Amino acid sequence: MKGKKILVISAHAADYVWRAGGTIAKYLKHGGEVKVAVLSYGVRGESNDLWNSEGATAESVKEIRSQETRAAAKILGLSDIDFWDLDDYPMPLDAGHEDRMVRVIRALQPDIIISHDKFDVLNPDHNRVSDFALRCSIMSNSNGVRIEGTKTTKQMRLFGFEPHQTELSGYVPGSFIDITEVYEQKVQAMKCFKAQGHLIEYYTQRAFMRGNHAQRISGNKAYKYAESFANFFPVVGDELY
Repeated sequence: MKGKKILVISAHAADYVWRAGGTIAKYLKHGGEVKVAVLSYGVRGESNDLWNSEGATAESVKEIRSQETRAAAKILGLSDIDFWDLDDYPMPLDAGHEDRMVRVIRALQPDIIISHDKFDVLNPDHNRVSDFALRCSIMSNSNGVRIEGTKTTKQMRLFGFEPHQTELSGYVPGSFIDITEVYEQKVQAMKCFKAQGHLIEYYTQRAFMRGNHAQRISGNKAYKYAESFANFFPVVGDELY
């Protein structure tokens, strides 16, 4: 993991924590470089409990979401986080946003991009960001996409988050990452998000279940907790592994 560069593209302020917080913490712990782009705070569609507070406004909800995600990032050891502050539900993503993301990708030159999987049955923002991440990664690789001051990337690996409604979304895990050593960090980071408290227990259980899968598939009984990701591209190598 040392020296590996990872870009995480998160639609909303908490998505990267629920779905990849353990992986982020593990790479950072072992010398990897991780940058997270948070495209929106999820004020309209991801903050229902906060809107129940008397006198809640878009600005007050945004401030709480900002505080929550910054606190979670600190627990994970994440310092390189870029807040785009876009609207959500729906999320506008146009050619100008594509150029901005291509600049981010080309500046980092990532080995890996992690974002949303291709289909989330209940969250169109996630679907738009998945397509956006894939499209911008391909643009970044193309010499014909001329953006002054940037250097073309080479093909990177792309992985998709496990969506909340896993079975309903037709999600199929392609990779499992053992997060046992950083599991408590992830749990504490998840607890920062008061607006979506119901997801804390869900993703705690999910880490245990995916850890069981990782243990059974690998035969390694040290694997207790894991995160899973969809593979956008097949694995390529000199042999089957």
